[in-house]
Amino acid sequence: MDQSDGRALRKDTPRSRHAELLLPADRDPVGVICRQNESRLPELLGIRTQRLAESPFSYYRGAAAQMAIDLAAGTTTGPVVLSSADAHVGNFGFFASRERSLVFDLNDFDEAEFAPFEWDVKRLAASAFLSAQVHGLGDDVGRSAAFAAVRGYQDRLAALMAVTALDRFYAIVDSDTMLKAISGKGHRKATTKAMKKARSRTGEKALQKFATETSSSGLRIVDQPPLTRHFDEQGIDVAGIFAEYRQTARTDVAVLLRQYGVADSVLRVVGVGSVGTRCFLVLLTGPDGESLLLQVKEAQESVVSAFGGLPKFSSHPEGRRLSSEGERVVRSQLVLQSVSDPFLGWTTYGGRDYYWRQFRDMKGSYDLAELDATQFDGYSRLCGEVLARAHSQSPQARLVDGYLGTSDSFATAVAAWAEKYAEVVTADHALLVEAAKSGKEPLLGEVTDLA
Repeated sequence: MDQSDGRALRKDTPRSRHAELLLPADRDPVGVICRQNESRLPELLGIRTQRLAESPFSYYRGAAAQMAIDLAAGTTTGPVVLSSADAHVGNFGFFASRERSLVFDLNDFDEAEFAPFEWDVKRLAASAFLSAQVHGLGDDVGRSAAFAAVRGYQDRLAALMAVTALDRFYAIVDSDTMLKAISGKGHRKATTKAMKKARSRTGEKALQKFATETSSSGLRIVDQPPLTRHFDEQGIDVAGIFAEYRQTARTDVAVLLRQYGVADSVLRVVGVGSVGTRCFLVLLTGPDGESLLLQVKEAQESVVSAFGGLPKFSSHPEGRRLSSEGERVVRSQLVLQSVSDPFLGWTTYGGRDYYWRQFRDMKGSYDLAELDATQFDGYSRLCGEVLARAHSQSPQARLVDGYLGTSDSFATAVAAWAEKYAEVVTADHALLVEAAKSGKEPLLGEVTDLA
């Protein structure tokens, strides 16, 4: 399996064909949202709909399921890689390594699965176009950013395929690399600002925001309904679930956490697409009274298999037998990220799967609304490069590199596709807003103040 095999794929699937927008005839974007909502907390459905309705880009962030359906009907080349399956421009950001340096990488893996390489690339390109539109940069910038994202992916993948698999494994985008890679005073200013904000988002700052010292119970998380609230723990062995999680964590982390006990836990609403799934904050207290916040997120089946119709992780030759969807998320993250949260682990409770991670450990991102046209173009390219590093870990990435080659054919085609798909997303968003305003769909929840 080498580049020549990849080049041979162009005969059956010319790169220009990726400009074609092929959609299923029976699309029902609102129905897909409602189908997902069936398994979610009913009291949070209105919040999810409200967040999806904010803009076409917000809707797009939460519409990975509909996109999986659409991509399954479109052009695919053949090579399959372990994919993020949600690689939009808002899902890249900074976080801290164990050495406390900042790393820039993909940061959401709830949907990660084996999928055609194009699926991630097209989701990224369309998100670049939509983000440019929504943030007032215009269609020309959107076209340029979509192209830059794909070209960044293509160029970085070629560079990675020119080195050894071990070199690819160790490749990383840290803060120093970013500052060297991004030229221009404006770029550096935006990057420095984003990194400074990320460094300020520590666990200690999160505790100051979310917790308070009480005379009767010590440190407790403060209720901030409906986004943060305590739940009835009667019959729930939180300490036992914490012990189960420790069995899946890294050995060094498991030993560390044996010195901690559960002090408090709350339900916490996060994100856009995740709203309504069960997500918790767990406050731990250590032997010297120190505190640690962990996040526990429900892990449902990836949209790639649930809606895109592709085989699940454990069925793929490069996959492995898994105990849960939480394990899928964690193991995918370990492959796709250059550096991962050491506190990753998973549990199952009440028939639902969860994964654990540290909460706000110097996590941050660029404020896309503040980027000018040149900055956003550079940012989109950087996201493409980071995605290439993630895909390069899969053996079939060499086929992808051969297929893409050195010309602009693929990038031009996907950028054209992205613009067409952005029109579809904008129309889908309008359908959702209309359905929410009508109040006729209970599974959208109760929504107010829609424009």
